[in-house]
Amino acid sequence: MKQNHLAFADWLTARAQYIEQKLDELLPPADAVPARLHEAMRYAVLGGGKRVRAALVYAAGLACPVSGPSTAVEASLDRAAAAVELIHAYSLVHDDLPCMDDDVLRRGQPTVHVRYDEATAMLAGDALQPLAFQFLADMPIAPALVVQATQALARAAGSRGMAGGQAIDLGAVGRTLTRDELQQMHGMKTGAMLAVSVALGGIVAGASSVSRRALDEYAQAIGLAFQVVDDILDVTADTAKLGKTAGKDAAENKPTYVSLLGLEEARRFASSLRDTALQALAPLGEGRARLAELADFIVLRDR
Repeated sequence: MKQNHLAFADWLTARAQYIEQKLDELLPPADAVPARLHEAMRYAVLGGGKRVRAALVYAAGLACPVSGPSTAVEASLDRAAAAVELIHAYSLVHDDLPCMDDDVLRRGQPTVHVRYDEATAMLAGDALQPLAFQFLADMPIAPALVVQATQALARAAGSRGMAGGQAIDLGAVGRTLTRDELQQMHGMKTGAMLAVSVALGGIVAGASSVSRRALDEYAQAIGLAFQVVDDILDVTADTAKLGKTAGKDAAENKPTYVSLLGLEEARRFASSLRDTALQALAPLGEGRARLAELADFIVLRDR
């Protein structure tokens, strides 16, 4: 068990370093005009983060039979992984703005609007979003798969996904939500982008319909589990470990799984979601190993 854990830790670290390198190559150079905007975009994306979404893209691709030339699939997985990281980065830049969550710390560093200014932060987020779709458009795989990938990411990032979940979250401050309402909000705000990361890996690899259903069931469970664990860590971890302001949800009276269920019940719920995710992977055979390890990582992480 320890050897497997170490192997996974090494793999995750290697994937994070690899996608960091790819992002560095794919992003506009910092000195390209307009230099301040490009510098802010790179500041928002590079130099931190667990890269869980990118890892999910790669792990889902590994779990499915490869369709077409492997070099084309590998290059497309790189672009898909970069695309989800750009959407994630843009969402953090905008979430941290004073008009949203008003935070000054992200990944242990000043947030983009603090490091630069609010207008530059807004524009950096605006520019990262279309660049993500450009990455998908450049994937060297069948055009039909490019369209599927683009549609999937657009749905996950839009008003019925991440952006919509953030809108619900902003409107829920100070209110008491039911468990179903909280689950809907987090399924959109956090779960949608984690789920599409898994879906993109399957799309790029040419996964069968059976494999895609398994990936979807897994992704729905781990997407929700990620947010439940985030809520737990907000009250159990400190700011230095999290790399962002701890205790902020409680201070702002935001609804969370901990405030709704209590700490221990929230932990049990996260564990049950992990079990659901692992069971969903059964049809994928031996290729499911990395996805299973990622489910463990998401639920058992301490930051």
